[in-house]
Amino acid sequence: METLLREGGKAAAGTHGVEDLVSVKLWKNPCWLSFRFNFLALQFNEPIYRLIEKEHGLARPEFVVIYSLGLSDGLTASAICNSSGFPKNTISRAIQKLIDKNIVRREIDQADLRSFVLYITEEGRRIVDQAMQPMVERERAMISSLTPAEQLMLSELLAKVVVDSPNWPPMTTIEENEE
Repeated sequence: METLLREGGKAAAGTHGVEDLVSVKLWKNPCWLSFRFNFLALQFNEPIYRLIEKEHGLARPEFVVIYSLGLSDGLTASAICNSSGFPKNTISRAIQKLIDKNIVRREIDQADLRSFVLYITEEGRRIVDQAMQPMVERERAMISSLTPAEQLMLSELLAKVVVDSPNWPPMTTIEENEE
C-alpha cells in the first residue's frame, strides 16, 4: 500500500516534465504526504505573503491575525493560535503591532474579564478584502488541472485529515526525551 500511495499521481504527470528532484520527492520519498503538503503550501504562501507584505506592510503572522478576524470577528489570541499553528508569542507580537497600527482593536471579554477579544477595524477589513482576490486566484490556479469532481474530492479529503488532527499522537521535543 505504501508504494501505491507514494507513486500516486505518477500517471497524471504524463508529459508535463517534472523536475528530477521534484520527481524523486514525489514518487520515491517515504514522506510523500508531507512533501506534497509542504510543496503546495509554499507555492501558495510564498507569493501571496510577499505580495501582502509589499502592498500592505504586514508580515505573515500579522496577516494571519486579520485574516482570521476577517473570517470570524471577535476571537481570542488562543483561538487564532490554535487555528493557525503559530506559537502564542508570535501571534501576541503580531497582535500588538496590529493594535499599534489601528488594524485590530482589543476589548475585555465580557464573559471572562481576565481575557481579551480581538476585533478587526475598518482598515483591517479593507486590507483583508484587497488581499482576498489574489489569494482566491492563486488557489484556483493551483487546482485548475483537476475536474470539478476531483476538486470536491480533494476538498473533502483534506478537510477530513484536518478534522482528525486532534487525534494524532503528540510530538515530543528533544528536551522532553532527555528527561
